[in-house]
Amino acid sequence: MTFAEWMSAVQDRTEGALATLLPGPSVLPARLHDAMRYAVLGGGKRVRPLLCHAAGAAFDASPAQLDRAACAVELIHAYSLVHDDMPCMDNDTLRRGKPTVHVEYDEATALLVGDALQSLAFQALADTAAVPSAERRLKMLMLLAHAAGSRGMAGGQAIDLAAVGQALSLPELEQMHIHKTGALIRAAVLLGAHCGSADDAALAALAHFANRIGLLFQVVDDILDAEASTATLGKTAGKDAAQNKPTYVALLGADRAKAFATELRDEALAALATFGARAVRLNELTRYIVERSY
Repeated sequence: MTFAEWMSAVQDRTEGALATLLPGPSVLPARLHDAMRYAVLGGGKRVRPLLCHAAGAAFDASPAQLDRAACAVELIHAYSLVHDDMPCMDNDTLRRGKPTVHVEYDEATALLVGDALQSLAFQALADTAAVPSAERRLKMLMLLAHAAGSRGMAGGQAIDLAAVGQALSLPELEQMHIHKTGALIRAAVLLGAHCGSADDAALAALAHFANRIGLLFQVVDDILDAEASTATLGKTAGKDAAQNKPTYVALLGADRAKAFATELRDEALAALATFGARAVRLNELTRYIVERSY
């Protein structure tokens, strides 16, 4: 199977698994459930599920178990986007090529959508369908909770909001994105590995890889925000500059930001060297993240 075929297969199975997990639009409260499905289904690159499946495949995890872990991390990601787009945060009107949830529905519904998606993520991961071992499920739940909370994604968003209009140093910018973007990407990789046979040494190497790939994703995102069109991105282009947010492009300039992305790519690939051919999908995903156009 080529990388493109594998990626499409994982995206399709993730879409199907998410559609099954999410309550049907006719289930009460119907408007909330309809909005949850609107927020999650039919869009997005599914980078976090792809990373989860790629890491799990390296350690012989079953696709069915990986579906649960992949859905859990994607539901957290989707909830974060719904809340980030709200007027009290980034006040954006476009996401994945369609109106944001608070625009399509209303602000109160968008708030509840995020709350409900977060709860559903932990429900999915706690189910025995994720992994049979209760001890391992508990570790995975702790991992996801840490990644999503004040010492992870939510904390990174708080730092981001406080940094508007500020001139951050490169270490400060990295610290912000290690939390805001990197924490959930790291969780996706490690959750996938936990579904398989990864030992402590493998998990440590994967954590280093994930830290590099998390920063890499954000650097490329900043470059695309500055250079790609709204139609290509499916979200408002140039938003970071318009809101005077600190970004890698603003700090380094476009050329140096691209060079930094290349450095991060090489560091991520070097971290995978110990796994050899088992990490082929993680290698391919690393290159995809650098080369993506949206």
